[in-house]
Amino acid sequence: MSADAPSKHGPGMKSPGVKSPATRRVMADRTTDRGHKRPRVDEPNFVQKLMNREMCRQGNITFSRTNAQEKFRNLKLQCEYDTHDPENSTDREKRLSFLNKRSRIVELVAAKDIVFALAHSGVCAAFSRETNQRICFLNINSHEVIRSLFYNKNNQSLITVSVYASDSFSSLKCRTTPIEYIRRGRPEDGFALFESESLKWPGFVEFDDVNGKVLTYSAQDRVYKVFDLKNYNLLYSIADDNVQEIKISPGIMLLILEHAPGYVPLKILSIETGEELKAFNHKLHRKKKVDFIEQFNEKLLVKQENENLQILDVRNGSMIEVSRTEFMTPSAFIFLYENQLFLTFRSRTVAVWNFRGELVTSFEDHLLWYPDCNTNNIYITSEQDLIISYCKAQQVDETTKPVGSINVSHLLTGKCLAKIQARPEGCREGEGAGGTATRCDTSVESALEDVTALFYDEDRNEIYTGNRTGHVHVWSN
Repeated sequence: MSADAPSKHGPGMKSPGVKSPATRRVMADRTTDRGHKRPRVDEPNFVQKLMNREMCRQGNITFSRTNAQEKFRNLKLQCEYDTHDPENSTDREKRLSFLNKRSRIVELVAAKDIVFALAHSGVCAAFSRETNQRICFLNINSHEVIRSLFYNKNNQSLITVSVYASDSFSSLKCRTTPIEYIRRGRPEDGFALFESESLKWPGFVEFDDVNGKVLTYSAQDRVYKVFDLKNYNLLYSIADDNVQEIKISPGIMLLILEHAPGYVPLKILSIETGEELKAFNHKLHRKKKVDFIEQFNEKLLVKQENENLQILDVRNGSMIEVSRTEFMTPSAFIFLYENQLFLTFRSRTVAVWNFRGELVTSFEDHLLWYPDCNTNNIYITSEQDLIISYCKAQQVDETTKPVGSINVSHLLTGKCLAKIQARPEGCREGEGAGGTATRCDTSVESALEDVTALFYDEDRNEIYTGNRTGHVHVWSN
């Protein structure tokens, strides 16, 4: 996350887009002989269903799709939290100048039955899903502006990345707080991270959940450092004045060096040790701007302005080109390590590609609400089979203000499996009392208006959305 840029959203942004965690196995297709008809089964029994699911890729997809439809079928608006609540704040919290005005929610994270809501103003509130009450604000003093959140599942702690008034909000400071301390309302008992690093612009910190690493860049020292995400120990440093950018992929890092006339020097390092695995030059058109260079395992993706997409296999040098009319430069990526695919976002549309340059999926009903691909409104499940987004919905009639919907779609089929949208009858009341969580007298239509952040808690099967006024809404069954 750069010191002057908006916060990156977990599972972690890649320039110009996002990367997604975890690597898992993909089941192969099962085929049958053409000369033999398979027996017709009108109602397959339980054993047969399990066998189909485990042995057949299509069975896996069908099971996943059916399961998702059931999980999201009855999600309803249950309660509302408010990050702007000066009347129900402690004396310490009232000193937070950021509470003086409402601010939109820019990031949501959930862990261990706690929902964390970060507002654009820099105030971050923690709410309990057990009591539906606000636990505390995570700002430990009145001059702290929190810029980003990261849940470290390795040690069940929340990392906050902040700037402070004391140095004119110019340096990033990282802090880790165990979830149990937050549950007790003691965020001040956390401790600082990477204190030796000067993270002033254009310095940054990046949390890599895939490899369990943290990458920092100190612009003052011109040094990149890699830390272990489990214990925050320094693993190694990279001091090279020619490094322009570093891209992280499972097991490796790609170093993009300063461009030379007609080519760009590249290095691939082991992310565990920093050892150089390969160094090579990639040819470029001299007078064309580089749109992006991305690394995914052994595949290198290179796109220049008004040129074809190049997919290079760095092991053997083979290359595939995709026509610039078929593949236009996206505003963001999400790499799907589970399926060896990648998502692209352009304008309001989402598409899935493979590394042969073929379009795998286009979505039937998944037109994003924001044209600039606000990835805070997008969630990819850990199995990488579903995408949940804030999308444009059909207007009920021309007299009503257009509101969005929350769409759940299957990544391999493009089918819309479930949708939360405004209905005339309003919403069901939920639990909650006091100033921090209200009974759900807010209409579904109001809750789906101006959604600015979205998160799906896979453990609780709940969706949380934040809006422009600093409210957080809980959708649960």
